[in-house]
Amino acid sequence: MDRILQEISAIRRRIGGADAAINSLTMETKSMRSDIARFQSRVTGLEHLVLTLESHMNTVQDRDQDLLYLRSKITDLEDRSRRDNVRFFGFPENEESPDVHAFLRSVLPKLTALTFDPPLEFQLAHRLGPGRPGGASRPRTVIACLLRHGQTRQFLQAARSHSPFRKEGYDIRIMADYSKDTIDSRKAFLALRPVYANWR
Repeated sequence: MDRILQEISAIRRRIGGADAAINSLTMETKSMRSDIARFQSRVTGLEHLVLTLESHMNTVQDRDQDLLYLRSKITDLEDRSRRDNVRFFGFPENEESPDVHAFLRSVLPKLTALTFDPPLEFQLAHRLGPGRPGGASRPRTVIACLLRHGQTRQFLQAARSHSPFRKEGYDIRIMADYSKDTIDSRKAFLALRPVYANWR
């Protein structure tokens, strides 16, 4: 009988230890559940943040597209505003003094062998940039805004078919006036000229 009681006591002790272990596991499980709940809450918050960022990125991309479109429109408007401008490269400094308009009206028909009827008229004509020292080897560009667009076309057609023009031993080049964006875009295609020549 004593032995049976001893075994019962031993079993009770084991059950008590198991209860303690079960209680410990229960506590750990509750702690893990709490941690998982916190992680789930953080993940949900991160998912919401990611969705918000994606929405902002889409908005930024849309605005970038709008900005590119607006920039292209501004470039187009600037080029249109310059359509009657002609640039003249190569006239020595001060050759046009004191009257740029009179100088251009006198020299351009002889230089290009073009006939203008009515005579050339300019809205504006001047050198670009500040004056250079007397020994400057590269003269500043002369830019002129013609009163009649047809005369602008005459100059540019003559420049395409016969360039450069020669005047008293130096070269004169005539070019259209474009915005900086258009000039940069055209420069980007210059590297392709040799490749294009090989395809022809």
